[in-house]
Amino acid sequence: MKYYRLIVICILTTALSGMVAAQSAADLYKGKCQGCHGVDGHASPIGKKLGAKDFNDPDVAKMSQADIVRITTEGRNRMPAYKGKLTEQQIRELAKYVKEMK
Repeated sequence: MKYYRLIVICILTTALSGMVAAQSAADLYKGKCQGCHGVDGHASPIGKKLGAKDFNDPDVAKMSQADIVRITTEGRNRMPAYKGKLTEQQIRELAKYVKEMK
């Protein structure tokens, strides 16, 4: 019975940590990306003026999660680099969130 409780606690902890990470990525997107890339991945008017593309644009849609990590880390055109501003883990979570948004 003790082991059963321990297993249940481990499973719940793992599941909840994944939900927190997803919420964290959503919050990061809202705070760092949404101004240019829009609420749903469709570039805002300001974003369009700066050259941001919609996430469903064919050039963006074919990007891998690793491509998104690289661009977020290093920046691209007018998009700022987030290296040193976000942790590698935050950037990976954000890239996954963006990829799933497409």
